[in-house]
Parts: sequence; structure tokens; C-alpha cells
Amino acid sequence: MSENLKKLTGKNPRDFESVAYSLINNSDTELFSELVSKEDFLFDFVKQNVADRLAKVCNESNYLNLLGFLKYYSPSYEEFIISALVRYADEDLTDKMLDIFENGTDDEKTYCAKFFSYIQDPLAIDLLKKYAYSENTYLSSNCASTLSQLGETSSYEQALEMLNSDDEFTRLDGVKFLVSYGKTDALDEIIDAMKKSSMAENIAGDIPYLTDVFSLYKKNKTDGLFVANMIINGLGEILGLAQVFDFQLYEFLEMLIKEPKTSQVAAVLVNAIDKFETLTENDEYLFDETKETKQEILDIKNLLASVNHGELYNLLDEELKAESLFVYTALEFTENEDVVRTLLSCPNPTVVLKSLEILKQMNSLTQEDKQLAFESVDDENIKNVIKAI
Repeated sequence: MSENLKKLTGKNPRDFESVAYSLINNSDTELFSELVSKEDFLFDFVKQNVADRLAKVCNESNYLNLLGFLKYYSPSYEEFIISALVRYADEDLTDKMLDIFENGTDDEKTYCAKFFSYIQDPLAIDLLKKYAYSENTYLSSNCASTLSQLGETSSYEQALEMLNSDDEFTRLDGVKFLVSYGKTDALDEIIDAMKKSSMAENIAGDIPYLTDVFSLYKKNKTDGLFVANMIINGLGEILGLAQVFDFQLYEFLEMLIKEPKTSQVAAVLVNAIDKFETLTENDEYLFDETKETKQEILDIKNLLASVNHGELYNLLDEELKAESLFVYTALEFTENEDVVRTLLSCPNPTVVLKSLEILKQMNSLTQEDKQLAFESVDDENIKNVIKAI
């Protein structure tokens, strides 16, 4: 870390005020680039302090210097940059921002998408729609959010249609757009898409950014529990561990422990117990995490240790039915091979296949089991897998 960055992020006003003044008035893109590069190593309150210090320096005579910083995107400094540009915006700046939005880098486009959430120029709509599905998540999110603030509904309707696509990635793109668009009317359609998706964990990880899991659970317990269960499945593999804070997972599991136990609640808690045992037994999961995240993971593990495991397992087998949203979780943890066998003739081919795999893990798979499963499915690919088991 350079000496100037140490001063800018430090506590001494005599140091940080002079550096902040120089950074803005001299358009010191090198120092700003270094600041952005340290995004993951600075505490949130430090980044907020820096943003406030830089915002304080911006005025009518130097605000255009901020355009040089647009090449280095940071969600921590976006608000101060865009607020200053908007405060002094005129037609010339708006035209320049439109040009940057069309021809700039992804980082520049991301700032521009935010700018047009304040300066609601209809000329930006086509560009917002064009980049709303960018692989750059900050850019796509800002575009969708701004389209919502502009009241542009055709893109919203298009995203709803994408939820019905046969292509999983198109469906996921639709979910991400709708979450950033921020209209909770789409929630039921998003959850329906998740229930049909092989990427349910990815979708579940986006849903809490549209509405929290407590509200989901209050509205529909089964849906709330299913989203929570998919989030637990995805942790450490698809979803970052630091997201447990965003998901309020400790608080949600704490609530479930106090709730009357049902087979669905049991499935979520058993799954969580197993997941947090795995996360804390393997250094590979926690090695690069912050102290705060490591402690939260350990706290959740300790919370779950207080649960009566036997009671949960006794309830779990109630979810061993093809129509249950929790059937795959129940299959992972059941010891009841007779109930597993009843699923070999169910109408869901993936449940049939999973049941066969579980019986094999139990060392209880028979040739009759394979034959029953083979006769229950029509999909040739699954038939070939059954033959190979």
C-alpha cells in the first residue's frame, strides 16, 4: 500500500484531507486505481470514510475530473462519483455519458448505467437494455435497476418470459434481471422457475436480494424452506460463504430450531447440520475467508449442535415421496431402504435414478431394483446410466 493510500484511509485529518484534495483536483487516477484494487482488504467503514472524504472535495470546478475515475469500477465509491456528477450535470455531460456508455469499457458503462438512474434520459434506454444481460454482474445489475427506475416494462416482461426457457442459463439470466429490477411481483414466477431448474442453488442464492427468507417463510413456509435448503446446498460450492450474512442464515436457522418440527423443517436442519460440519472440517472452504465469516460459520455450526438430531431423522422419511421438494435431501440422509425402494417406480426419472444411487451406497442394491427402475423410465440417457450402475 502506497504512503498516500495509507494517509487517505487513515485517521489523521491533516493527512487524509490533503490527499483527498490532491486526488480529486489532480484527477489522480493512479491512486484511485490503487484504492479500488484494495476493495477486498479494507473494512466497510474505512471505504465509507474514504468516499465521504472524496465527496467533500468535489465541487462545480472539479467534478469533471471524476470522469477519469470511471475506468475503475467500485461499488464502494460509485455513489459519491455519480452523486457529484448528477449534482452538476448539464446537457453536455449527459451527452458525454451517453457516448461513454456506448463506447467505453465495462467499468465505465457500469457507472453510466447508474448515472442514468438519476438523469432519466430516454436515449439511454436502448443501451440499458443492450447491457442488461452482460456477463459483468455489476453492469447487468445497474442496467436492470435503472430500467426499473425509468419505468421501462418491456424488458421486465421479456425477463418473465425467459423464466420459461428450456435453456437453464437463459432462465438464470431472467432471474438475475428480475432480482435487480426489484419488483417483488415476479417472486412467485422466480420460485416456480427454481423448482423446475437444475440450477436451483444459483437461483436460490439470488432470491434473498429481492426479498428476505423470513418474508418468504411467512408468506409460504414450503417455498421459504425450499429456498433456504437450496441456499444451504450451494454454500461453499456455488455461493460464497460470506453471503451467509446477506441471507441472515444464522437468524433463520435459529428461528427454525424454535419452530414446531415438521418433516420439511427437519430436512432443512439436517441438511444444514451436514453442510456446516463439512465446511468446518475442510480448511479449503474457510482458508481465504475473513475472520468475521469464519466466526459466523462456526457460530452456525455450534447453533445446530444444540438440535435433537434423532428427532429430525425420525421426521425426515416423511419427505420420501416423489412430489416432495425435499425428496433429494431426504434421500441423502435416510437409512430406510424399504421406503427408498418405493421410489423406484415413481414418475420422476431423476428421483428414480437418485434412489438407485442411494441403495447402492447402502450396499443394498439388487438386480430386481435395477430392473424395476429401468422399466419405470423412458429417457434413454437415464436408462443407460441405470445399466452402468
